[in-house]
Amino acid sequence: MKNFTLFAGISCVALALALPGQASQTDPVRNISSYALDKEAAGYVPDYDAYPVIANYASLVAATYEQALTDAKDLQATIQALLDNPTNETLNAAKNSWINARTSYLQTEAFRFYEGPIDFVDDEAGTEGPEGRLNAWPMNEGFIDYVEGNPDAGIINDLTIKITAESIRENDQVEDESDVTTGYHAIEFLLWGQDLSGTSAGNRPASDYIAGSQKTDRRRLYLKTVTEMLVTDLDSLVTAWNASYPDSYAATFKSFSDREALGRILTSLATLSEFELALERIATGLDSGDQEDEQSCFSDNTRNDMIYDQRGIRNVYFGAYGDVAGPGLDSLVARLAPGLNTKMIAALNRTDGAMAKLDHPYDTILASEADSRARQEAEAVITALQAQSDVIKDIGKLLGVRVIVPTGG
Repeated sequence: MKNFTLFAGISCVALALALPGQASQTDPVRNISSYALDKEAAGYVPDYDAYPVIANYASLVAATYEQALTDAKDLQATIQALLDNPTNETLNAAKNSWINARTSYLQTEAFRFYEGPIDFVDDEAGTEGPEGRLNAWPMNEGFIDYVEGNPDAGIINDLTIKITAESIRENDQVEDESDVTTGYHAIEFLLWGQDLSGTSAGNRPASDYIAGSQKTDRRRLYLKTVTEMLVTDLDSLVTAWNASYPDSYAATFKSFSDREALGRILTSLATLSEFELALERIATGLDSGDQEDEQSCFSDNTRNDMIYDQRGIRNVYFGAYGDVAGPGLDSLVARLAPGLNTKMIAALNRTDGAMAKLDHPYDTILASEADSRARQEAEAVITALQAQSDVIKDIGKLLGVRVIVPTGG
């Protein structure tokens, strides 16, 4: 495998555990007072009015979170149907709803990495945004429920722990950041079970949810509770991005100067592309060869995770999602530097094309030999994502903003 640059002295696995859901000591965004470069640092910056782009971005964010919430509520309904009548059919319906809900949530990841509502941290209050509760990984599945060789593993089988939203949250990532108790991947594990095959997803039996025994009743309650928690967290994000509320984050975001807002938008896109996707989510797994390091390992949805994260980047760049179709970054860049806009579109298309070539299920890539075609194609995705981030940084220079991407210890 090629040697892709990571933080000096920190392993890929450590990075995967440190960053989701919380800012670490190596996260530079926490210390940024302004995304606008001063005149000396920015050099020549053409005049532009970005407010239409910023306002459309806020509408796009709101619409994407609204869809994620709608799909999470659909997931909640199919999970309730599973609990009401545990059969292979109702279990498969819940799995399909999870994949659909995951698809919409992934497109919201393009709104991270600038201390917005999803991942803000208030050290004084001891609070942080819900990203870590929604999407933390990799996860030690044995911390939640039984695993091969240990039928009594996890909170579900520990009768001394009362299953409530409070207790689930209190036990989340306390001693080890892989001891994840909440979010999409906890629900994924509870629906699919362990993935013990290199060619197919997990195969949890529907009988795990038949009421009447102490342990199955606890598993039923756990699944119901973490799904309710997921819906609650997404609802809070919908509220935060509702611009009709004068004290909402959306209203605050729209009040930023052009360069303050654009710096946040571009930092999010570049970080998701170069650091989160290329390094944490792809290079980590290629380095370890361990399917536990693929993001959606229980459902074998990892390839789609990448595709829809990339779709989120496209949505923001072109300013379009669902019924939202207004001026995007492309309109601004095309007016100021047409060649750079063409370069960005080409970079997006190259990344899309590289991702389309990835093998499915993703486990087969991790299990392949070092110089295999499958690994080379995964490395091509990393290269494309890093090149895409470089173009985003060039757009930042054009617009006179800081684009902050973790690059060193």
